[in-house]
Amino acid sequence: MQRLLIGLTLSALPFTLMANSDTTESKQNEARALAKEFLGQLQPELGKAMKSGGPIHAVDVCHDKAPQIAKDLSAASGWDVNRVSLKPRAERAQADAWETATLQWFEQQAAAGQDVKKLEKFEIVKVDGQATYRYMKAIPTAEVCLTCHGANVPAALNDKVKALYPHDTATGYTLGQIRGAFSFKQAQ
Repeated sequence: MQRLLIGLTLSALPFTLMANSDTTESKQNEARALAKEFLGQLQPELGKAMKSGGPIHAVDVCHDKAPQIAKDLSAASGWDVNRVSLKPRAERAQADAWETATLQWFEQQAAAGQDVKKLEKFEIVKVDGQATYRYMKAIPTAEVCLTCHGANVPAALNDKVKALYPHDTATGYTLGQIRGAFSFKQAQ
């Protein structure tokens, strides 16, 4: 499937034919590794916060530490590292047009029975006239996510979320749904 996505992308965008396929595959692998690293740094922080102060403390991790992890990974890798959603909580999680289309494609794939944990997309697209690597990896809603993102968020926790994220729309999820995605881009 990975080669199919790359092949479809390359045939759909003639300017990418100049891209070396080894470089393209290398960039896709680099983006995958960043997604794994982001999750590998975020999950333990959320786990510690849940153990030490419960979900109200974990919201602070998402609000403060997750953006810092993204910023640090961006600085270290040269990729613009972010998380986006069709139902964003944070302002910086607003999906652009490519991200929105990709999230909608993820939803279609999930509806067709694809494993949400394996959904990803890599393309080379033009951004402001510049050939740009784009990568997204779906984030499935896990059991622990439902505490803050489910249908029955406790009142005190909801108050904390609304204080940090006054325009929050990231609730009402069920187990296994696509909560959002890691989204990375890098100019070619």
